[in-house]
Amino acid sequence: MSIIGNRLAELGITLPTPVAPIANYVPFVRTGNTLVVSGQISLGPNGLMAGKLGGDVSIEDGQKAARQAAINVLAQIQAAVGNLDNVVRIVRLGGFINCTPDFFDAPKVMNGASDLMVEVFGDKGRHARSTVGVAALPVNAAVEVEALVEVA
Repeated sequence: MSIIGNRLAELGITLPTPVAPIANYVPFVRTGNTLVVSGQISLGPNGLMAGKLGGDVSIEDGQKAARQAAINVLAQIQAAVGNLDNVVRIVRLGGFINCTPDFFDAPKVMNGASDLMVEVFGDKGRHARSTVGVAALPVNAAVEVEALVEVA
């Protein structure tokens, strides 16, 4: 098993089969050593983590949703490069948080995704980041995460 595969096993994470796009886009694009992963929603083994932060979703549940969306990002990276050991660096994450207009803790929610990348990749998982609160996400997902990754 790969180094990162072993790390995922230690964390109790099994990567899902990547979800096919639901519109006119591809799940990832690789150009040279750069991989761009399209936004992945908070769809987990128990279904969709849905709803609005600041409304019916707590910060803690939002962090779990962000973590799940990041796990889905990892599944797409693996599909693109075959082995997560080929990740040189997680360069950037973009987070979209489905929230009420008065919710100002979106960065706390996005930490669920950021923390996962550091848990999995160590220093290679430290990244730049943008987090944006939005009025709605596809299928009412609580969180969507996209990534820019340097790969070998």
